[in-house]
Amino acid sequence: MKQRIIFTVMGLVLFLLLGSAKPISFLIDPNTIIIDKLEIEILGNSTVGKYTCANSLTYRDTIYLNSNTKNSLKSEISMSNFECGNRIMNKDLKTTVKATKFPKSTVTITNIKPFGTNYKCSLNFHITDKTLSYQNLVLRNTKESLEGVVAVTFSEISLEPPTKMGGIIKVKDEFVIHFNLHKL
Repeated sequence: MKQRIIFTVMGLVLFLLLGSAKPISFLIDPNTIIIDKLEIEILGNSTVGKYTCANSLTYRDTIYLNSNTKNSLKSEISMSNFECGNRIMNKDLKTTVKATKFPKSTVTITNIKPFGTNYKCSLNFHITDKTLSYQNLVLRNTKESLEGVVAVTFSEISLEPPTKMGGIIKVKDEFVIHFNLHKL
């Protein structure tokens, strides 16, 4: 009987110690950020309203802050995997970004440094045969992710905004790329 009580008490103690939903989070270094997923949204306007095209991919990597160790992320993005809400818009996006000739784009984030409660970084975005570079880009730090926003024009990347119905429907030259690095 005494042995049964000891096993029950030990079981309860183990349950209380190991039953947490956060298994090893207290062991993670605050200067380390583990990225689990990358989401990219393209947001813009046309003469008939707003549009959003999104691409989400599983992406595992680690950022080491305040260290000489790896402090960068690089990912290839399939241009065919963007979802714009309907088949016609998906096709228009693929045609506009010349997805058959340039099937992949590359995002490279380097030199990530703390900036108050957020971070600053350098961003290179290679789309078609152009590379857009941004220095001191702010990454907003939330509990779930690091978020960045870049304003771009089709003319910067030598692309023509799509038009339909003989020019009645026109996509505006300006658009925004919103990227979200989900933390583990």
